[in-house]
Amino acid sequence: MVTSRTVAAFLILACTACSAQLVVAAPEPVITPLLSKALPDIAGKEALMITVEYPPGAADPIHRHNAHAFIYVLEGSIVMQIRGGQETTLTAGQTFYEGPDDVHIVGRNASNSKPAKFLVILFKNTGAAPVLPAE
Repeated sequence: MVTSRTVAAFLILACTACSAQLVVAAPEPVITPLLSKALPDIAGKEALMITVEYPPGAADPIHRHNAHAFIYVLEGSIVMQIRGGQETTLTAGQTFYEGPDDVHIVGRNASNSKPAKFLVILFKNTGAAPVLPAE
């Protein structure tokens, strides 16, 4: 005999299973290379200019650059933090800096409904990867 209590328990279990399958990963940032230029008067160094677009809800994994990174927010709002520093929310026209030894522990879109876009200029070792994983 099926009771209302049995039906309710079944529905709760079914909904729990369905909601567990609906967990969606945050969207990935879109990185667009704009310019790479050797710096002949600074031996072994090059500049790399990219844009990073954060769809709503997007975030970066923890990483580092092994470079001097200059960030300029073009549109939207982003949240940035380096290890040992304070979390900072930046809007269009604001800037952020990461040094070669900094570990970037927070990088995300501040909005879950609007995109954000920023320009990054990296001064790095020639041929070195622009982004390195970190813990």
